[in-house]
Amino acid sequence: MGGTGPSFVTCGMRKWGLGASTALVSGNMIGSGIFLLPAGLAVYGRLGLAGWVLASMGAMLLAAVFRRLGTLHPHAPGGPYAYVRRAFGDFAGFAVAWGYWVSIWCTNAAIAVACVGYLGVFFPVLQADATAAALSGVGLIWLFTAVNGAGVREVAAVQVVTTVLKVLPLVAVGVWGLPHVEWSNLWVAGTHGGTVFGGITAATTLTLFAFLGVESAAISSARIRDPERNMGRASVWGTVLTVAVYLLGSIAVMGVLPPESLMGSSAPFADAAGTFWGASARPIMAAAAVMATLGALNGWIFIQGEFPMAAADDGLFPKAFAKRNRAGIPIVGIAVSSALACAVLLLKFSDSLVETFTFMMTLSTLSALVPYLLSGLALRWFLRGEPSAKGGRALGLVTAVFCGWVIFGCGWEVLLYGGILLSVGLMLYSLRSALKTSDESISRRS
Repeated sequence: MGGTGPSFVTCGMRKWGLGASTALVSGNMIGSGIFLLPAGLAVYGRLGLAGWVLASMGAMLLAAVFRRLGTLHPHAPGGPYAYVRRAFGDFAGFAVAWGYWVSIWCTNAAIAVACVGYLGVFFPVLQADATAAALSGVGLIWLFTAVNGAGVREVAAVQVVTTVLKVLPLVAVGVWGLPHVEWSNLWVAGTHGGTVFGGITAATTLTLFAFLGVESAAISSARIRDPERNMGRASVWGTVLTVAVYLLGSIAVMGVLPPESLMGSSAPFADAAGTFWGASARPIMAAAAVMATLGALNGWIFIQGEFPMAAADDGLFPKAFAKRNRAGIPIVGIAVSSALACAVLLLKFSDSLVETFTFMMTLSTLSALVPYLLSGLALRWFLRGEPSAKGGRALGLVTAVFCGWVIFGCGWEVLLYGGILLSVGLMLYSLRSALKTSDESISRRS
């Protein structure tokens, strides 16, 4: 179990401290979600704000779960995959590895779409021509695939710089925007047409996408210096920073822009900044949004190599995913994941960036929720029989229930796509198991 640890150490690579680890967590979360979600949530009206609050609470639950799991198993690269495999065995571990890996490259497709939306402020052709927008998204994915191939130090430097550059403008919009908020905009009923409970569930599901990445430090534990101390702290501190920035900025944007304007916006933060700072502020905020999405893309492409590498080192993914280049980077896993992200982007790209983004982020959220749910149950499993750990077991159960609720909010179309992708993974696992059994049988006879 957790076989990647020694390999990382022998590579002699520089490890990340608390600052870089926190930047990885918050940088992976603060990206496309915050910059495009206000437009996607506009249809839910005041229920959208409720979705933000509930998703924030869920993110804090997940951060607490991964902090406890990281304390119990600090040297378990792969995060959710490693914990679930240790608790429930290879089959559950593979299901988590497959589902989470699908979530990662769907996330990168969504981030690329969001980045293209804000680049359209500077290059209007990207808003007018769907083909140009799609190809630009593909180009961004491969650009940061190349950056990640250069080495861990380069990834960390990009992550720290982009996190700082994107947090400051978001906080500025939130602080300066609050005096301009029309509070009545936050209490509009919305046009989703469903029940209140259904609207809150759907809004929470959409919003939880913005918090994917809370487990980033756990996945990269072998890259972190003193993981027993720093991994859990990075998860919690990164999440607290993200929640504060999200709520402040979202209230400002949703309160400044009328719902009808928000629904049609492909760059809501830039449009909101333009209303109280003037037209010159729009390109400045658009540049900040581009920086944010590029930072998130950089961090998630890093994770899309680390995660399948952990599974490959344990023999559950093809061995090619465990191969490192001279910089110690699992370049095969990164390249394959990037190719799949581009395929998803091209297959589902439409003239509406918001619709494309909404579908991809919901599919990504669904794919991550099963690993999150099983991680909560794994925490309960590890703490079983310990009278002093009732709080930890309760934390795992509440987190699992929250994840189960959000899964049902994904909608039938996304559940269908997610079910198909999971079925493909389980079929591959069954085929692999059958081939392994056959090889062992032949070996015994010979």
